Amino acid sequence: MSTDSGLLALLSLQEHDGALDRLRHRHETLPEREAIARAETTRAALDAEIGTLTARRDELAREEQRLDDEAKSLREKAKAVDKKMYSGEISSPKELQSMQADIDQMLKRGETLDTAELELMEQREPLDASLVELGARRAALVAESADVRALLAAAEQEIAAEAAVERAARDGIAAELDAALLADYEGVRARNGGAGAARLIGFTCQGCHLTIPATEVALIKKSPDGSISHCDNCGAILVP
Repeated sequence: MSTDSGLLALLSLQEHDGALDRLRHRHETLPEREAIARAETTRAALDAEIGTLTARRDELAREEQRLDDEAKSLREKAKAVDKKMYSGEISSPKELQSMQADIDQMLKRGETLDTAELELMEQREPLDASLVELGARRAALVAESADVRALLAAAEQEIAAEAAVERAARDGIAAELDAALLADYEGVRARNGGAGAARLIGFTCQGCHLTIPATEVALIKKSPDGSISHCDNCGAILVP
């Protein structure tokens, strides 16, 4: 391929590379990504709140169980003492009176424990309700995120298909170019992150859209065939 033909081919290469750049940007900035990120932030906050409430609810539940177990134990002891009182084994009125006092004390303590347990249940009920509501919100968020992820996957697949077409066309052109010219072009693109080649229209480089001095343009146009000129502003290979 002649140098002039190569320069024209660079413009086609640049078009495909530009298209690939736009597809990469589109891939990185798909709105579904931001939606998923927001959902993950919300989910993390919900998980933290659920964790805090669950810990508090479980603490109350454990204390309820402890009080319930203690109350049951006291009633069982009171029942055992009462049974012994009426078994006929004890005949001393003083001892019987003492045993009755123990029973009364245990039953009274049991009533106190019941009251404390009821208070804990009343504290736990709103926590249970909040956890149900938060769980429902989290489930809805997870379902919504799954839908958005499916949309993201479809969008990524579409972009990948377009990119494959552009890349195949780009690679086909690159394979026909002079190796030194291609290396020059790719080096420029790597340095400026944009145009590796650009059309020179009048005094303006179409890569950076800045004006090139008239004397420089005149020299470029008078350059012998096979000469390679670069834009003084962006470094792009200029195609007159």
